[in-house]
Amino acid sequence: MRPITILLAEDHAVVRDGLRAFLQIDEGFSVVGEATNGREAVELALKLRPAVIVMDVAMPRLNGCEATRQILLDNPSAKVLALSARSDDEYVARMVASGAMGFLEKQSSGEVLLRAIREVSEGRSFFSPAITRRLLQINRKAREQGVAPVHKPPVLTPREEEVLQLVAEGAPNKQIAAELGISAKTVDKHRQQLMNKLGIHDTASLTRYAILSGTIECTV
Repeated sequence: MRPITILLAEDHAVVRDGLRAFLQIDEGFSVVGEATNGREAVELALKLRPAVIVMDVAMPRLNGCEATRQILLDNPSAKVLALSARSDDEYVARMVASGAMGFLEKQSSGEVLLRAIREVSEGRSFFSPAITRRLLQINRKAREQGVAPVHKPPVLTPREEEVLQLVAEGAPNKQIAAELGISAKTVDKHRQQLMNKLGIHDTASLTRYAILSGTIECTV
């Protein structure tokens, strides 16, 4: 039986090394690639075509939500398992809306991680027990109230999400333009659209919004 091939997308080297070492103990799993940022994850997913992409949500250059969306645009059959230190409902909903088939907290046990990878590789959804309980409670309350649970789609376009992340990470307009293959004038246009949509009028506030929304991770 062939091992399940895995791409690890995690920017923290200690966490990534630990995941790789743990997974390689079991002959049923094979780590075929490692990405240290979201853009690299998209590139390696296209190149390697792994069975499962274990995706950290808070990734530099391109966050896990947008990386997942781009991976699935190229390969709709790709299986993404989200892994994050945060697991509030909005965070989970954003990853699911992007196409992730499962979501685990980083404090989950190794046994749960192995089970999640197996389930996702077979095309089945898997959420950590704590998240599952919350989702069941939300669905139960919705049924009692006679309405279906609805997650609002992201306000921002994919391009605006990319610009937001790069602005929040401190990249100047010329660097953003080169990174995204657009003109500096277009970057200015997207930046203004972001501010208009969010009711924000300065870069510092955009950065705070990016942290609170989970687009980037607060490292302070």
